[in-house]
Amino acid sequence: MDKDLEIKFVKELDSNQNIVHKICRIYTSNSHDHKDLFQEVTIQLWKAYPKFRGDSKFSTWMYRIALNTAITLYRKSTRRIKTNDLDAIHFKLKDEEPEDDEHLKQLYKAIRWLTDIEKALIFLYLEDTPYKDIATTLGISEGNVRVKLNRTKNKLKQLLNP
Repeated sequence: MDKDLEIKFVKELDSNQNIVHKICRIYTSNSHDHKDLFQEVTIQLWKAYPKFRGDSKFSTWMYRIALNTAITLYRKSTRRIKTNDLDAIHFKLKDEEPEDDEHLKQLYKAIRWLTDIEKALIFLYLEDTPYKDIATTLGISEGNVRVKLNRTKNKLKQLLNP
């Protein structure tokens, strides 16, 4: 691929990688799986990047690919995740671990009990993503986002305060 394209991709990914780390934290329960998922999302983003037209913000496009990758890989929990080698890509991204905040740990623990779509909704909501962008990212209507998000928030409240 074009070196300029690679540089642009690395710059965009570096400035938005927290999105991927947060998604990985929601869909995994340990550091090893987090790293595997982060690697696979990065590879999927790199493969799809030449087709990115810029019709939406890079972060919106990144959300969609990262969430789809996470959902696809972790929906089949009995299957071992096969990852690709990143040796061909010439950059290093920092790995981000969650803070030591006990409330945040409890929130992530509760989020792991949600369905795949509920995890995606809560993640995007916590990122202050507008409902319109959530609808676009998940491929559902804005009204459906509001209904599902309200139900998911109530479910989370029940999980956090049984």
